Amino acid sequence: MSSLAERKARLIVHGEAPYNAEPPLARLRAYYRTAADDFYVRSHGDLPEIDADGYRLRLDGAIPTALELSLDDMRSRYAEATVTATMQCAGNRRADMRAVAPVSGDPWDGGAIGTADWTGVRLGDVLREAGIAESADLHVAFESHDLVEGRPYGASIPLAKALAPETLLAFAMNGAPLLPEHGFPLRVVVPGFAGVRSPKWLKRITVQDHPSDSPIQADDYKLFPPDVTAETADPAQGHTINTMPLNAAICEPARGARLAAGANTVRGYAVSGDRTVVRVDVSGNGGRTWAQAALEHDARARFAWTFWTIDLDLPPGEHELAVRAWDEAGQTQPALPDDTWNYKGYLSAAWHRVRVTVE
Repeated sequence: MSSLAERKARLIVHGEAPYNAEPPLARLRAYYRTAADDFYVRSHGDLPEIDADGYRLRLDGAIPTALELSLDDMRSRYAEATVTATMQCAGNRRADMRAVAPVSGDPWDGGAIGTADWTGVRLGDVLREAGIAESADLHVAFESHDLVEGRPYGASIPLAKALAPETLLAFAMNGAPLLPEHGFPLRVVVPGFAGVRSPKWLKRITVQDHPSDSPIQADDYKLFPPDVTAETADPAQGHTINTMPLNAAICEPARGARLAAGANTVRGYAVSGDRTVVRVDVSGNGGRTWAQAALEHDARARFAWTFWTIDLDLPPGEHELAVRAWDEAGQTQPALPDDTWNYKGYLSAAWHRVRVTVE
């Protein structure tokens, strides 16, 4: 295993403490499954060091039977499952909103996203062993070993999503144990939801009749209209971010690239939280005309991204490349980041635009 310092050197680091980083877009687009070394890192606090041999996960709350599980317990008592899924930060592409007006948070480009084969056990299997009432209006709250401003990281998801077959307690990523920055020894993976709902370094699961009261859940990751500011925001009035929206990004060529006149290959990704991407349009003239890209998707991976590729014939001059995706419900993306701007820069999903010079 490479050192953390070596892995950091591969990424664009936005913060050291907490550690936040994303890969260059061209390298992100190189492989359908993102290598752990190239996977974005979103941390809210410290990176805890945990001994796998002494690790225990506690499950309690509104269940008949409380459980305490080691990693060996999980491997021996529950069927192993692997899900190919895309993980994405709610702030992915925040830099586009930042260009409209100031926003809070790290200036993510389009690289706060990645796709991996996640292996572990189904959270639903563990909850059912504990005797969960599957029809109850409950929430599954997670507490982690990392501390955020002196409190354990916490988040929650509705029981229905916790019981869904794609939701995992994962101990491996792309066939190898999780790296420390990706949640070793155990993390939650909630496909289709924002990455904030997939806590790393999991310590405790509590079933309860209300969402987590952790600041991460109760106060942060709320979507507000554009007239709300940090000073006027009331978390109780904000929309809790769970399912991620339809989005797409151009990974190649890069912004500011100088290209030769003629056919140029444009590549990128498209993703939708819980719907299938059915079409990707690409423009070489800022959206005046469009052509459809060829799509690449793993039909078995419902919650994974779609890669797309197109060759555009570009004459000499300045060009604004743009991309928009369409999902199976016939929905597409807003044209401008101004349309969905919010002071936290969440869910930036307007057409992705890249300006290039053709010579």
